[in-house]
Amino acid sequence: MPRRKKYRKTGKNNYYFIASIVLLVLLVIFLLRWNESRRVKFVKYDKFGIQIPTNYQIHGIDVSRYQLNISWDRVKKMNVENIRISFGFIKATEGENLTDPYFKRNWSASEKSGIVRGAYHFFNPSKDAARQAWFFMKHVKLKPGDLPPVLDIETTGNISTGLLKAKARGWLKIVEAHYGVKPIIYTNADFYKKFLGEEFDEYPLWVAHYYEKHKPRINRNWMFWQHNDRGNVDGIASKVDFNVFNGDSADFRQLHLK
Repeated sequence: MPRRKKYRKTGKNNYYFIASIVLLVLLVIFLLRWNESRRVKFVKYDKFGIQIPTNYQIHGIDVSRYQLNISWDRVKKMNVENIRISFGFIKATEGENLTDPYFKRNWSASEKSGIVRGAYHFFNPSKDAARQAWFFMKHVKLKPGDLPPVLDIETTGNISTGLLKAKARGWLKIVEAHYGVKPIIYTNADFYKKFLGEEFDEYPLWVAHYYEKHKPRINRNWMFWQHNDRGNVDGIASKVDFNVFNGDSADFRQLHLK
């Protein structure tokens, strides 16, 4: 009996192959566009003098005596293509007995202007942590609507990492008990990874990492990002640090003290 010829289903196989290629191409295009939409977009604004990450809704500054006299009303009124200054962190104290000479003025004037305000303490690791905490609390009276207190920790004071962590934790615990809210830790990305680490991940983080085009290089959640230290703002004669809040307006309101 003659054998039947076997016919290959080449037409159907070609169809499945082409369809698979088309689907793969569409998936790649989708992933590329999705990834692009998640990238932080920096836009240069001449009035601010720097590139600003426009993916974030809420922008702010931080100041100390180096900015001298600030016209907070002018800061509040500045509006460049819907980029506004919504919050300001203000240096209050340092170590056990140093107050920023412009703190009282900045603290009062920023509130009157409608800028959401926060106060920070520059930590001196070589000094007593409890005394530093009480010194900060003596000078900073927080109100509903203010931001949580901030521990600015940037140096080791030539003490061991273990002692540094213990002192930082001591300040944080005392201040948290006093104000009834977890303080924010401010530091740069490298310092956090090297000297603090996951033991402090329970605290909100304000991370400094300048001139990064995407986000700060740190493997934990962060609340504020200090992305530039050379910005211009109406009402401030000198350069100023710029920050963004990692969330929307509802998240930002939730952060305010009650």
